[in-house]
Amino acid sequence: MTQQLVRRWAWVGTFLIGAGLYLAVLAVLTDTGNPNLFPTMILLGALVVPLTFVTFAAGRSGRWLIDGPTLGGCLLFGGVVGVVVAGLLEYDAMRRLGTLPMVGVGLIEEAAKLVVPAILVVFFGHRYRTSIGRGIVIGVAVGTGFAVLETMGYAFVALLQSNGNVGAAEQTLFIRGLLSPAGHAAWTGLTCWGLWRFVLEPTRKRFAGFLGMYALAVALHSTWDGIGGRITYAVVGAISIGLLLYGLKRAQRAEVPAPA
Repeated sequence: MTQQLVRRWAWVGTFLIGAGLYLAVLAVLTDTGNPNLFPTMILLGALVVPLTFVTFAAGRSGRWLIDGPTLGGCLLFGGVVGVVVAGLLEYDAMRRLGTLPMVGVGLIEEAAKLVVPAILVVFFGHRYRTSIGRGIVIGVAVGTGFAVLETMGYAFVALLQSNGNVGAAEQTLFIRGLLSPAGHAAWTGLTCWGLWRFVLEPTRKRFAGFLGMYALAVALHSTWDGIGGRITYAVVGAISIGLLLYGLKRAQRAEVPAPA
């Protein structure tokens, strides 16, 4: 019973500790003006809400869906690999085409975030190809890593463009950090839902389902970036989070084992 309560409510502790650390750093930075604290503020501000969401998703079952090392690896390597691959492909597309529509950005970034999950499935399938729920959480973790790095980049740019105005960086961290669970984290979780369903039962129908999930993630991503605005964020975010929670609930009921 104690372990179950810890698992179900670990996300609250994650948020409270993370928020406390961020506010402490922000208070010291504001009071002292020490520029050495800028990186710490940006890191914590970009990480607190997304990490809370990953912890929430990982505890939505009868057991932890993802262990600590896997969580950390997906956050770090999934995020870095996704950002690097997406950056290279987007730059190459821009150079060749002269412009890159939002659909192109969605196609590239959603594919780039699948690199690490695909590696886990292909080369470490005996460990990670155990349930659809685990695949969804791996996707959420990778998407979170991508979102954290992206948010840190935007916050750093805001800091530079405002000549060191902490408020500008803080606003960027707050908005993008708060919205990230409904964005990259949810979209990659959805595509990995489709990927793991296909891996556990490799049929044409399941493959079509995976392609459909990928197309849905691209559509949500493109709408989010292309239209923008509060209404768009609210609608797209509700659809993204709702579908992700539905997938986790279905995975919790099914718990389809990987073939021996």
